[in-house]
Amino acid sequence: MNKIMKTTAFLFSMMMCICIANGQHANSTPWSLESCVQYALNHNLTVKQSENAVAQREVELNTAKNSVWPVFQASASQNFSFGRGLSEDNTYVSSNTANTSFGVGGSMNLFTGFRVKNNITMGKLNLEAANADCDKAKEDIRIAVTQAYMLILYNIELCKVAELQIVIDSTQVERLTALRDAGKIGPAEVSSRKSTLAQSRLTLTQARNNLRIAILDMTQLLELPSPEGFVVVAPDESVLVTDILSDPEQIFAQAVAVRPAVKAEEMRTEAAETNIKLAKAGWWPTLSMNGGVITDYYALLGHTSKGFASQLGDNFSPYVGITLNVPIFNRLETRNNVRKAKLLLESQQLQSENVRKALYKEIQQAYYNAVAAREKWLSSGVAEASARENFELSEALYEAGKRTSTEFNEAKNNYLQAVSNLAQARCEYFYQVQLLELYRGN
Repeated sequence: MNKIMKTTAFLFSMMMCICIANGQHANSTPWSLESCVQYALNHNLTVKQSENAVAQREVELNTAKNSVWPVFQASASQNFSFGRGLSEDNTYVSSNTANTSFGVGGSMNLFTGFRVKNNITMGKLNLEAANADCDKAKEDIRIAVTQAYMLILYNIELCKVAELQIVIDSTQVERLTALRDAGKIGPAEVSSRKSTLAQSRLTLTQARNNLRIAILDMTQLLELPSPEGFVVVAPDESVLVTDILSDPEQIFAQAVAVRPAVKAEEMRTEAAETNIKLAKAGWWPTLSMNGGVITDYYALLGHTSKGFASQLGDNFSPYVGITLNVPIFNRLETRNNVRKAKLLLESQQLQSENVRKALYKEIQQAYYNAVAAREKWLSSGVAEASARENFELSEALYEAGKRTSTEFNEAKNNYLQAVSNLAQARCEYFYQVQLLELYRGN
């Protein structure tokens, strides 16, 4: 009995880490939850796509800001005319001519119905929304990694339970074998215990396979090339005594201010309001200014013409102008654009409200799950202690011949189930606490 309990204590005092798969790497660096999350944020393709979307929005905002500047361009053209054409004295004659033109000009919008200003505002809001979407993608990765991490820890605990079961059954096989050799029991009881030991080894094999799958899921989430040598360590158990806020409303009040999903919808709502102003710009007149210089060279083929430089100087012509466009009727296009923009705003407001309500429901669910998990964890601890005490007593009585093997197996199975339930409750509570901290912006 002392040997079993010492082995049990050794198994449960081990650091909660394991190296699996064929060809284990003894020098593998253990992965903490924090390192897993950080690695996923740096390498996950979904996060990279979100960051790329942010870069695109930055380019769009830069384009909107640059629209306040004037536009300049230079031009040059060469034309040949055969047959009846324009002569130097501005009359038409039958001849072949060549015309070379140069020009430099520019234009600038003076008033566009506040389109430029609102486009810049839209660009800023869209950029903020893209940043919030990127934060949400990172948050989703954090949650997924935490779930995968907890699943690994839980399966490690199940492996420990299975190993403990093998230790107990192996010890009993050795004891019963010695009793059989001494002629105190028949071979049937030894055979039965060996069958139980074989089943325990099968349970351990299944538990290790489940652990391999859990580690594979984690390494795929981290975009690692292989699960070989992946090792995890348990988080500090002091987090398990973290106090839960008194009610989900307090958590929701904090979450609304920091959750990227809420912020993204708020930015899109403001952008939809700005879009209405953009649509209304169609009712405003626009005013623009343009100016530049042009010159050309004209030659009547087969005849002597003024020199190239002389003509360019003589034909040098600066110009400047202002253009006013006043909308009168555009087939109600502007009116319908405004109506459509208002409908889009209403849809976005509904979407924003839906996100807030969904968030509150998520927080409620996580809060009460955490409360239930904590109660389950505490109750499981009491149940595990009671089951362990009952098992130790049953084991002593069984070895003294005062309990049947059936009674011993029942006590053993109850104890192992209690250990498994405690491990599950601890992992579940830890995950729910982490989830609530994430909602609070931590």
